[in-house]
Amino acid sequence: MKVVITDDEIQIRKGLKMKVDWEEEGFQIVGEASNGKETLDLLNSIDVDIVITDVRMPIMDGIEFAKQANRKFPNVKVVVLSGYSDFEYVRSSLVEGVKDYLLKPVAPDELIHALYRIRSELEEEKRKKLETEKMNKLVHNQLEEMKQQYLLHLAKEELSELKGTLERLQQLQLNEFTSKDVNVQFFTIEMRTKDPQLLKELWLPFMMLCKEIAREYHNTYCFYDANYTNMLHFIHRLDCDKGQQTTFIVDRVQKHVKNYLKIETVVGIGKIVTGLKEFKSGYISALLSWSQSKLGTHSQVIDGTINQELYEFSPDVEKRLVNSIENISIHDFKHNMKGILGETNNQSMMSFSFAASRVLFLLSSLATKYNLDTNERHQLIWNCQQSIWQLNTQHTVIDQLSKLAELVIKKIQDARCSSNGSEIVENVREYLNKHYASEISLTSLSEQFHINNAYLSELFKQHVGQNFSDYLIQVRMEKAKEFLLDRQLKIIDVAYLVGFSNSGYFSTVFKKHIGKTPAEFRKEITK
Repeated sequence: MKVVITDDEIQIRKGLKMKVDWEEEGFQIVGEASNGKETLDLLNSIDVDIVITDVRMPIMDGIEFAKQANRKFPNVKVVVLSGYSDFEYVRSSLVEGVKDYLLKPVAPDELIHALYRIRSELEEEKRKKLETEKMNKLVHNQLEEMKQQYLLHLAKEELSELKGTLERLQQLQLNEFTSKDVNVQFFTIEMRTKDPQLLKELWLPFMMLCKEIAREYHNTYCFYDANYTNMLHFIHRLDCDKGQQTTFIVDRVQKHVKNYLKIETVVGIGKIVTGLKEFKSGYISALLSWSQSKLGTHSQVIDGTINQELYEFSPDVEKRLVNSIENISIHDFKHNMKGILGETNNQSMMSFSFAASRVLFLLSSLATKYNLDTNERHQLIWNCQQSIWQLNTQHTVIDQLSKLAELVIKKIQDARCSSNGSEIVENVREYLNKHYASEISLTSLSEQFHINNAYLSELFKQHVGQNFSDYLIQVRMEKAKEFLLDRQLKIIDVAYLVGFSNSGYFSTVFKKHIGKTPAEFRKEITK
């Protein structure tokens, strides 16, 4: 603990220094001053924990110093010394920032006890501050993780009703992507080395470095897709320079990874796309660019903006594919897929690979929706990706996509035909846990999972012990409690993040379930 002694009499200062074995007791005298103004100047230049000051001094007395120090340096604790005639007056003045009042001449044990009390208080304050900072960091990281997951969702999953998607982007503070004319570009970066163990060791530093660089550029985000090992993906909103900045960011990432991590990288740059509905096209084009890289561990950049010929994958085509799977018809799926990937389409190999990737994303999304998390599923997805990237194995790709579709259909069939409905309820729970901030009704859920809404309601209550709306509110309240730990988020921000468009209604629901208003809860946990 660093201490400054302030008194206009040099002999008093010397006496105080001799009363305590400062270093032995864990304190260090880092400065002396003859009045309050000199002490304030010292506080501007060095870190100080405690100031021991006399009351009566020229230029600026101890009381005025304590007032100004409390305003400018609230973390500094002040101990005031006064003579007998001033003691009661000084002690009753209740100056903020003064932690103790001692009567002169000060007994050594009295001074030591005062210092101990202040040290304990400072240590407790620092502990609470560290805990708060840790909590804020965890909540901030959680918010960043939610942003990344939602960007991945937009790049790979079914695009939900547009209004709800735009609202969710605003809730996650991703407003830059809400414009229908937004131009974005995806690019994919892979670490490469001959040593697999080194890839594992460098994954976390690589991810942290990429995210740090992304934060330095306006409207640029970095996210991870578990289906692609040793790779990170960027989405960048283009400014008026029409993408020149994208290549600048790519160059910077490659140089930093090579300089700091001593490893090579391969980058695939996707085509420029416009609007949310084209995010999938942009993401896949970045992956396809990357797939054209040469084997080996030397750094490469493959710019896919040169090749603009890609299959037009309309929402109607996607809907037909989804319906064929959820209606448990592999025949309809193969028929629809043949219309997209069949040889009669007269499409290029690149266009075929793009369309096949879109089908693979769709099947992966459905597999996730129905909790199909098996080794067979992951192996099929990986094999299919490899076949697509080879650009010359059309029949193999179609065969592997069909096998994956059959696997998903069987999972859906098993869930719907389970004797007690437990699997379908678990699928619905997982959906609610993931999409709790969206506008969800029993009707929309029943449509999502192709099941009668009355039957779904009965099943959910039977297996979970509460109806779906109560369960959804419970999930939202638990998430709200986590977000309220971050004081940088306003109450209305928390309300939006957990699916409430009105902060007043959010506060009412929160108090009903938690017993306190959001403001009261935050004050209690962060004080």
